[in-house]
Amino acid sequence: MPSVVLTGIGLLATQSAEYGDLPGAAVVIQDSEIAWVGPAAAAPAVDDRVDLGGRCVLPGFVDSHSHLVFAGDRSEEFTARMSGRSYTAGGIATTVAATRAAGDEALTGRVAELTAEMRASGITTYEIKSGYGLTVNDESRCLQIAARFTSETTYLGAHVVPPEYSHAPEDYLDLICGEMLAACAPHARWIDVFCEQGVFDADAARAVLLAGTRYGLGGRVHANQLRPGPGVQLACEMGAASADHCTHLSAADIDALASADTVATLLPGAEFSTRSDYPDARQLLDAGVTVALATDCNPGTSYTTSMPFCIALAVREMGMTPTEAVHAATVGGAAALRRTDIGVIEPGRRADLLALNAPSPVHLAYRPGVGLVGGVWQNGLQVA
Repeated sequence: MPSVVLTGIGLLATQSAEYGDLPGAAVVIQDSEIAWVGPAAAAPAVDDRVDLGGRCVLPGFVDSHSHLVFAGDRSEEFTARMSGRSYTAGGIATTVAATRAAGDEALTGRVAELTAEMRASGITTYEIKSGYGLTVNDESRCLQIAARFTSETTYLGAHVVPPEYSHAPEDYLDLICGEMLAACAPHARWIDVFCEQGVFDADAARAVLLAGTRYGLGGRVHANQLRPGPGVQLACEMGAASADHCTHLSAADIDALASADTVATLLPGAEFSTRSDYPDARQLLDAGVTVALATDCNPGTSYTTSMPFCIALAVREMGMTPTEAVHAATVGGAAALRRTDIGVIEPGRRADLLALNAPSPVHLAYRPGVGLVGGVWQNGLQVA
């Protein structure tokens, strides 16, 4: 693959502690990696060059939490919620029924559409969960579809208890940790559980995570989204890579996150779409917690593929500065996936970058809703 230099960069926001923000910089890409970073005037000889005309460049966004394998539509649910009306239809169960009924081609097409939207918004790495099949066959096939698009696949059989097990949830827990896990583990890197009152309590969530470790799956937890609960501290206790949502936190929860390697992944699209209280990112950051931002793209409670939108919400509603929000969407997302090859622009990292039609990343929050992404490189190739 020919070497190429990206030059004409107005500001290079590397997110690297070593390089920081570099005005008038250039980046050399060799094969799929970043080979050199520095002043444009000192760039080494290369095979090709791309002049970015003064655009700002930053790492590709890392989306560590999404639910892209689904069928159906829940816009009526959203409309009712935004109108202040109660809504008694199926919620997640509606999506489960539609997903079970959909063929592989339809599900694959939906994922392809959504991942194309993600790339256009600057997301170069994304995690995809199962969780809308909730049978052995459907969870397995959803993960196999997800694996066509990303290596960051997550088994979420423990999303909710499906209607057919409503009178025997303990039997569904046995299925999650037994036959379903055995069928899904070959197609997953992670295991996740929705630890919440009325879904999976701490004991059940611990059993799910322990079962996953026996198959070599890393842990993730949907934690403290709807109310205070044990999810965050369980995630820290079990060494999970991330506790996701973190909307309702106690001082003990924050202390646990600050003392652990577990990343607090915040999902402001969910609060936007449900008219719920936003998490307080300021408390987490001031305590030294590693924070990630992710889209939580799903058909019911956060139907967005736009990381810039989530960055703007984090700045406006969650107490983050623009710099902190961009860091959370890059370095934080990489940490939530326990990846060291992405999220930062420096030699030896994967060449995932995006160029903004703006002078700095601050414009992602300063100009919300404006399509500022003017170019995306993934594994060294321009893809948008």
